Order: sequence, then structure tokens, then C-alpha cells
Amino acid sequence: MKTFFDHIDHYYKLSEDAKQAIAKVLKQHTLTKNALLATEGKVCQHMYFLEKGCVRGYYNLDGKEVTYWFAFENSFVTSFYSFISRKPAFENIQLIEDCQLLSINYEDLQTLYSQYPEIERIVRIINESYYVRLEERFVAAQFKTAKERYAGLLDFSPHILQRMPLGYIASYLGISQETLSRIRGKI
Repeated sequence: MKTFFDHIDHYYKLSEDAKQAIAKVLKQHTLTKNALLATEGKVCQHMYFLEKGCVRGYYNLDGKEVTYWFAFENSFVTSFYSFISRKPAFENIQLIEDCQLLSINYEDLQTLYSQYPEIERIVRIINESYYVRLEERFVAAQFKTAKERYAGLLDFSPHILQRMPLGYIASYLGISQETLSRIRGKI
């Protein structure tokens, strides 16, 4: 859990009491490739911290899987919409590699909020960070060409290209695998 609290400290320094309260309710998980952390149509009960491995978020559109985000080590992962709203998820979260995760369930987190306002603050900061990334992704999808989106991956997230199957990357970029191959051949 040292890595978890080191990561948290980048957002906001929690008191030792708050850290101990969190540590009491965190659960460790080792899950295998292809397991699902969230499933569309079900309310997401947990927020996860990805210690090792990578995952993808995707939804189904007309029988086709559409990947729209990836997460790697030291990331918070959940179906934020479902976890916060308590409504069924639109997305699925799939492990791409074997993963080590920490989880906290919704009820425990709500209890911590009432006992430690600083925990509520840190989760708000985490949610804001997620929102900013989501908006950046939206802008890229709407206003950049496929070649520009791929170049952005090369510049800012080359690890995605090393760890994700090309089909997932093409879906993430909103293009076919053939178009991705052509773009890669020109760069």
C-alpha cells in the first residue's frame, strides 16, 4: 500500500489517521487477464487503484466493442458514472494483463467521507483529474485527424502502443485497424 499512499500524496497530503482509516477498508486483489471489473447494466460497487497491469474501458455499440480509455499502473479505475450516480454502467472494464489492484467499496468510501473531510477532498481532486482527461479525449476525438490522434499517442502515451493490441488501439482512435496500419506505415 506504500505505492498507493505515495500516489495519493501527489494529489493531497492526508493525515496519518485518514491513511490508517483507508488502509483498514482497502482490499487487495490479484486478478487474471480478461476478468471484468465492471459490467454494463450493473451498478459499479468499487473504486480500484491499479498497482500492476493494465485495463481498458469499452462499451458495446451494435454488437461491436468500442474502446474509449486505457489505464495503467498508479491509476484509479472504476465506471465513474455508475460508481458516483449509483446507476447501471454503460461500460465494461476489462483486464488486459494480469493485475494487482486495491479496492474500496462505495459504502465504506461514503463512511470515510463523513469521518474525514480530507478524504472527500482527495476523491474530488481525483474525479476532477478524470474529468479533465475525459474532456481532452473528447476534444481530440472531435477536432483532430486520425493521424494527429495517433501522433499524440506516440508523443504522450507510447506505452499504450507497447502494451495494447492494435485492434483496441484502432478502436480507441476511432479508426479501422487497416487505417491504423496505413498511418503507422507513413510515420
